Amino acid sequence: MNIQELIRDIPDFPKPGIIFKDITPLLASSDALVYVADQLSALIPSGVTVDKVIGIEARGFILGGMIAQRLGAGFVPVRKQGKLPSDTYSKSYGLEYGEDVLEIHQDAIKKGERVLIHDDVLATGGTAKAVCELVEQLGGEIVQCNFIMELSFLNGKDKLKYPIGSLLQY
Repeated sequence: MNIQELIRDIPDFPKPGIIFKDITPLLASSDALVYVADQLSALIPSGVTVDKVIGIEARGFILGGMIAQRLGAGFVPVRKQGKLPSDTYSKSYGLEYGEDVLEIHQDAIKKGERVLIHDDVLATGGTAKAVCELVEQLGGEIVQCNFIMELSFLNGKDKLKYPIGSLLQY
């Protein structure tokens, strides 16, 4: 399946000069959704166990839960500030078009649990790096960071010290 055909470019979103990679056409296809979840799950090396899959708000939630199910792991949402109901840790991060804060529940990951971090796009790496730091703060062991696509020209993987998996590179 050619999932690249299901990702459309939206110029000047969310601000002028940005070309947004829109995955909503991919998500609208049940066949593509299943295929991508299977492919992302298969990026985990054989023999590597995952206890928790983190999905980053908001698009990371969609496939993150599906990946967790396939790996027999729990799912942990990382959300924007003020969205989680229990005690949290927070981390600010930079985007290619601004700054924000992410939070995780303080009891979401136990020390030593093996964690896969998932989001739709690796761009500048700021979001993924912030989530890695939250997982480290909780004592989790990051096994990999997975993405549907990587915008290689933004060098986001240079900010991450963990293995990276992606289905598409631009």
